Amino acid sequence: MRHAEGPLLTVDLTTRHATRTPIDDVLDQYIGGRGVATALAHERIPFDADPFGPENRAYLAAGPFQSAMTSFTGRLSMTGLSPLTDGLVSTNAGGYLSREFVGAGISTLEVLGASDELVILHVTDEGVEFEAVPELREATVPEVSDYVAETRGLGPENCIAIGPAGENRVRFASVMTYDSRAFGRGGLGAVLGAKNLKAVTFTGNAEPDIEIPDPPAMDIHREAATADDRMKRQGTTGGTEFINENFSLPTRYFEEYSFEDAADIGGDAVEAKKYKTEACSQCAYACKLPTRDEARGVETEGPEFETVYAFGSSQGVGNIVDVMQANELCDTLGMDTISAGVTVAAYLKSVGEFGNAELAREVTERIAYRDPDDETADLLAEGVHRAHEALGVDDYTVKGMEFAAHDGRVLHGQGLSYAVANRGADHMYAGMLSPEYSGEIDPEGTLGKADRLVELENHNAIRDSAIVCSFAGDYITDERLATMLGTTYAELLAIGAETVLRERHFNNRRGIDAGDDTLPYEIPDLDAAIREYYAARGLTDDGRVPDDRIDPTAVGGAPTASGGSSGSGGSSSGAGGGSGTSGAGEGASRDAGTDD
Repeated sequence: MRHAEGPLLTVDLTTRHATRTPIDDVLDQYIGGRGVATALAHERIPFDADPFGPENRAYLAAGPFQSAMTSFTGRLSMTGLSPLTDGLVSTNAGGYLSREFVGAGISTLEVLGASDELVILHVTDEGVEFEAVPELREATVPEVSDYVAETRGLGPENCIAIGPAGENRVRFASVMTYDSRAFGRGGLGAVLGAKNLKAVTFTGNAEPDIEIPDPPAMDIHREAATADDRMKRQGTTGGTEFINENFSLPTRYFEEYSFEDAADIGGDAVEAKKYKTEACSQCAYACKLPTRDEARGVETEGPEFETVYAFGSSQGVGNIVDVMQANELCDTLGMDTISAGVTVAAYLKSVGEFGNAELAREVTERIAYRDPDDETADLLAEGVHRAHEALGVDDYTVKGMEFAAHDGRVLHGQGLSYAVANRGADHMYAGMLSPEYSGEIDPEGTLGKADRLVELENHNAIRDSAIVCSFAGDYITDERLATMLGTTYAELLAIGAETVLRERHFNNRRGIDAGDDTLPYEIPDLDAAIREYYAARGLTDDGRVPDDRIDPTAVGGAPTASGGSSGSGGSSSGAGGGSGTSGAGEGASRDAGTDD
């Protein structure tokens, strides 16, 4: 089976020490990306870790496809303990960083500890340099890119960075790359902020020797280039009006199911503001949305559908330029647009100001800078789950994560997915929305959907391990994915199942179980459907992974069909010198009191 190649680079910010360690066994078992990072996080992050503490670790990982020259592969995955959900979270982003990352000669970056001053890491194929950057305190993401360009001659494609929101521990702060592409959900930007890590750059000339079969690699590339999909013109906003008219577009903080101004913030409105074509690294699909409004002087990338919902319908805002401005503000300050937009919508409800786009932008900016004397900003920076009581609004979250646009009150299989997903109310975890929107599955009802939900979760875990863009489904089919990875699709699903189980097992050990697999609204037969899901996953009645299904202190062994488990150095300063070892069990100490 093909997998990512290269060592794990572990950087301890406390001691300013970097080591490269072979992890071939982990790569061989989990492919790369989310799978490898989840296995390592499960092994190395203490179950009782504080998300903001030095014991938390952040992982940035590539898969085997990031060495391939074909479409839909310009992505990286990021994993860590989420300050928003208090469980493991993985998120991925596109752009142009992935080839620079593997060029640095590594498959995975692991960051632990915390620096006593604000720093940037410079990672090359020769070593690691730590640079103190006190002058970048609360710098925006573009300001970080400008600094790196001026001092290192590198572009935003070489960099991940956090904005003021990350430094100020906003629980939904994102990690940005290429200025506008976000590792968005779950607050990993705040994890880096707590570690005093402002940015990481990657450069080098390493070339992993991974041959992806052709066909299908070039067939995929050719089909992506010649496709005439609306997605290439309007991104995910192309379905806004269809969803609004036929299903639900949550409006005014979930008070209503449709938005009267959907056409003014939907696909046609976005396309009218699009001024050029743009893609991710090596991708011919070119579905990105560089947009501009000269009258207001705003230029951004997007918004995509989730931002149209979060800063549009959810807030009662019906002007696409207002949504564009909010999108650019979140990118610049480093915040997830979904959680930020929904949190601000909850605030607008609490003060009776739906539709006030100017107030929404003002509050969004205040959240990122989180002045402790600004009680409103300090409260909202905690997210809806922690702020709803003070605001006097319902808690529209699952496991602390704000809902995406695809409404589980109408798409009941998607609602079930939100309830049981390890990440909470994240539409990308399984994507039950797609077969329900298309009519392949009746959106009514929850019973009998568990097996399909499990398969989709397993599939998406593999997609995020390879790493493949979620828009590639019509091009990188299941059969093609298996061919490209040199195995069978059944084996891939088993590996995906193992990743999902490790996430849940980690969360179980933090006290997250059946009591957290719930929704803030009623849908038919949810409790019975959750029991069907537990049975399909082989979980206990309280939503836990049985002790004999997974070894909590090992990443070795081969996955079973049900998803169970059987079983040269960098430098601390400058480009060269120094070496060390970092065993697979490093940092794996556990608090026996958390075994419950």
